[in-house]
Amino acid sequence: MASLRIATWNINSVRLRLPLLGEVARSLEPDIICLQETKCPDELLPLDGLKALGFPYVAARGMKGYNGVAILSRIPFETRTNDPDWCLKGDCRHLGITLDAPGGPIELHDFYVPAGGDIPDRAANPKFGHKLDFVAEATTWSVARGENRRSVMVGDLNIAPLEQDVWSHKQLLDVVSHTPVEVAALGAWQRAGAWHDAVRHFVPEDQKLYTWWSYRARDWLAADRGRRLDHVWVSPDLAGTLRSHAILKAARGWEKASDHVPVMIELAL
Repeated sequence: MASLRIATWNINSVRLRLPLLGEVARSLEPDIICLQETKCPDELLPLDGLKALGFPYVAARGMKGYNGVAILSRIPFETRTNDPDWCLKGDCRHLGITLDAPGGPIELHDFYVPAGGDIPDRAANPKFGHKLDFVAEATTWSVARGENRRSVMVGDLNIAPLEQDVWSHKQLLDVVSHTPVEVAALGAWQRAGAWHDAVRHFVPEDQKLYTWWSYRARDWLAADRGRRLDHVWVSPDLAGTLRSHAILKAARGWEKASDHVPVMIELAL
């Protein structure tokens, strides 16, 4: 039986952390790595370095200094060209491809949802409004697409939806990424595509699960005040093919680490 290993990582600058990307490839041995926050215009993407890691197929949508997404693959794919320009901002937060996967094509989407700033109030903080609008547009898009089949969605969605996805549910209820309005919005998006939470498929909802630890913590490991901001969702027809998952927590302790760690799922196709 063939397998497909898909990893996602907010790399926080692909040029700065290209050596760490090699460590991720060696540690997880993924077939595909989806990156967010590449912070690199397409013409400056270190294409040779990425291909040298064993990923001959690369697609990217990047801009100078901010945002940016990229997909690295060991197997062929076609880049989708008709997906929306979210909130008409052209800010490089989504990249979709169609993979030449065992058993038939798989649609793969890589998202980087706006962080939303520090104040959870649309009127006082336009960044928060942008975040809510982005998720609302993605939800409407999902509804319009109809039945969701052979699809995977990954990325830094910048929302920790469950109580055990944060170090303290009570203390983070008014903190951007875990506010009730964001959680409700993400839930609507998930339901619109009938998406299955691939990582919580393996980790029960009553267990703590984090993928991000703030740079502000003096000792991130000792404090362990994390949040699960990075997600993998699969369409209902792929839920039964989920074989395993991995969260590379050790990556948060690497020198010049990203504040996010890689997340991977494996499908048996």
